[in-house]
Amino acid sequence: MGYLRIFSPHPAKTGDGAQAEDLLLEVDLRDPVLQVEVGKFVSGTEMLHLAVLHSRKLCVYSVSGTLGNVEHGNQCQMKLMYEHNLQRTACNMTYGSFGGVKGRDLICIQSMDGMLMVFEQESYAFGRFLPGFLLPGPLAYSSRTDSFLTVSSCQQVESYKYQVLAFATDADKRQETEQQKLGSGKRLVVDWTLNIGEQALDICIVSFNQSASSVFVLGERNFFCLKDNGQIRFMKKLDWSPSCFLPYCSVSEGTINTLIGNHNNMLHIYQDVTLKWATQLPHIPVAVRVGCLHDLKGVIVTLSDDGHLQCSYLGTDPSLFQAPNVQSRELNYDELDVEMKELQKIIKDVNKSQGVWPMTEREDDLNVSVVVSPNFDSVSQATDVEVGTDLVPSVTVKVTLQNRVILQKAKLSVYVQPPLELTCDQFTFEFMTPDLTRTVSFSVYLKRSYTPSELEGNAVVSYSRPTDRNPDGIPRVIQCKFRLPLKLICLPGQPSKTASHKITIDTNKSPVSLLSLFPGFASQSDDDQVNVMGFHFLGGARITVLASKTSQRYRIQSEQFEDLWLITNELILRLQEYFEKQGVKDFACSFSGSIPLQEYFELIDHHFELRINGEKLEELLSERAVQFRAIQRRLLARFKDKTPAPLQHLDTLLDGTYKQVIALADAVEENQGNLFQSFTRLKSATHLVILLIALWQKLSADQVAILEAAFLPLQEDTQELGWEETVDAAISHLLKTCLSKSSKEQALNLNSQLNIPKDTSQLKKHITLLCDRLSKGGRLCLSTDAAAPQTMVMPGGCTTIPESDLEERSVEQDSTELFTNHRHLTAETPRPEVSPLQGVSE
Repeated sequence: MGYLRIFSPHPAKTGDGAQAEDLLLEVDLRDPVLQVEVGKFVSGTEMLHLAVLHSRKLCVYSVSGTLGNVEHGNQCQMKLMYEHNLQRTACNMTYGSFGGVKGRDLICIQSMDGMLMVFEQESYAFGRFLPGFLLPGPLAYSSRTDSFLTVSSCQQVESYKYQVLAFATDADKRQETEQQKLGSGKRLVVDWTLNIGEQALDICIVSFNQSASSVFVLGERNFFCLKDNGQIRFMKKLDWSPSCFLPYCSVSEGTINTLIGNHNNMLHIYQDVTLKWATQLPHIPVAVRVGCLHDLKGVIVTLSDDGHLQCSYLGTDPSLFQAPNVQSRELNYDELDVEMKELQKIIKDVNKSQGVWPMTEREDDLNVSVVVSPNFDSVSQATDVEVGTDLVPSVTVKVTLQNRVILQKAKLSVYVQPPLELTCDQFTFEFMTPDLTRTVSFSVYLKRSYTPSELEGNAVVSYSRPTDRNPDGIPRVIQCKFRLPLKLICLPGQPSKTASHKITIDTNKSPVSLLSLFPGFASQSDDDQVNVMGFHFLGGARITVLASKTSQRYRIQSEQFEDLWLITNELILRLQEYFEKQGVKDFACSFSGSIPLQEYFELIDHHFELRINGEKLEELLSERAVQFRAIQRRLLARFKDKTPAPLQHLDTLLDGTYKQVIALADAVEENQGNLFQSFTRLKSATHLVILLIALWQKLSADQVAILEAAFLPLQEDTQELGWEETVDAAISHLLKTCLSKSSKEQALNLNSQLNIPKDTSQLKKHITLLCDRLSKGGRLCLSTDAAAPQTMVMPGGCTTIPESDLEERSVEQDSTELFTNHRHLTAETPRPEVSPLQGVSE
């Protein structure tokens, strides 16, 4: 900002903040300050002056102080001695007695385009361009070797002798000299270089005796100490990102201490490469120095990027406290036993009455309610949709939040299953007073041309409730689920008499008219057609629902297996709501057909094939990228060569490789889109299989939750962690624990690493085995005592039969054979074979 401040800090007393008299001078220089240095910069005197570097100007000031008559009357004044207007934008500077001059300091400024400008106090001496320059690096001067050191963009430490700089070709006459070929100047050559393999933050040259000096270079990940000739004396790898450093003398002979600040607000002190001390700072230091302030030696002065200046002292006060000797006395173990029993009784009573955690009124802190509009938006909010239909509808969802107490950092996040899209999914609130009501609205629409796996959305609110002991607040989360209407993604369609995939749902009540179940999807009003209804998804799929006139069955059929899920689930939910309104409490659905595992396995194989294809495409893309960079390096070497050589069709090879890289990147992107769509279809089919298994075996809600956790562990499928290996591990764990039939299976060790499998045969075998164990009476449970062989009674009072050799059958057999006829029924209660729907004309 252009402000120059001079401080004379005093020791802070306990409870005091910054003192006003600490600031001696504050001057607005009106130009950004890049660097300040103190040295003998004025001719005719050896007094110290202040040099200030701006982007286009170098100013030298004299700073003087006058004593006042009162305590706060001391004044500082700053007077401009001279200035140099720079023709090039400056980056940094260094100073010293260049060339061994006595009694004065010269200044060297590095410009942003690689020119070193040397000023002999009030006069400009010369300028030289650094060879092979790209970006400026840190600059330092070594008085012992009379050379300048910098780090180039090639990640090399470079040293240039001052004498070589002085006798090299002048920067202003370089073009003219090259044109006229006079040969009067010398080429600027580097004294020595050292490749450090990274960019440098700072360079510091330290000389504590006349015999040797050291060059310290602070890199982005390493810290180097070099000799005068560029040889590495030692280096230290840093585990954090450094921000500044300062080498200084050490108490041990032949060693150097170094202060290194990092971006973790830490200050580390090294003796050569050994960490001697680490301390925490209240800010990230960007500059650190050690000085003597008010006769106190070793004061560490740190400066943050926002102007926070701190003077610290690295030391500890001696502790004069000595703990008194404990009087040894004999313990009465009987009294200890009585006290321990009383305490255990208190703990037991508290756990019985309140549980492990104390009872709180968390539900009363914030009430969240979600209302889905029954009608579509008058103006659809769908944007950038990829659905084939002309108009994609959207529906408005309103979320209302009402707080009882003061809450902080309330954030609402809304999630729906893709390809459903939200117009806005993040909201923030401030509940500064109790009993406030906040309402937000957003719209939901279908963005892409395939069917989502669920119509259920989730609104999650995270907030902090402040308490007396914790004013920052206790973090809490509350959520509210909502259900989107079927008509958002589905339209009335023409029923189809034939379909590739069919499932039949049995009920224990008389059939219900489909017009009353789906009032918004009635495409015809004839009474004799109410038992057939067609649905058409916006993504293109068509589903038909048939209700039997005589039996208590419903059939759902479609050309795609996964498209059956949403309509089947919607039918069961609407049947339950219908009979609840009628006051019927014993309504139940069941499934008596065979579990369609073969169709499910086809979707698994398709999803796995896309994952394997994605890995192959990424490997090819990586190979082509390596090839592309190699050709670039060869071309760059040819172009930089002073004696041009033929390209030998390298440019044609580069162009062809570039086209291959672009084509492979497009293929990877297309495969990722197909994989995401396949994963959504796989989730729909998984939901359907779980529903059919639950209806088939009449599983409880807890057992269904275990199945869903095992089959649907991921919200998003990635190459690093995929659906197949995760589900295989979960199902193997169930087969090993609650569904095991012997102690041998319980002793099997699961694979601890989740890697992508070679194929899906093992997964399909485990899914088939899971269904078979459930058909023989197995129950899903997470407790460890459920690992014994199952002897529970089957639904409907049917008992189990002994284990057969069913598990040992080969996986190559059609898995549908396992569930065509269920042999676990007893002879006294035979189950009839599934017959076609009666009363429905095919």
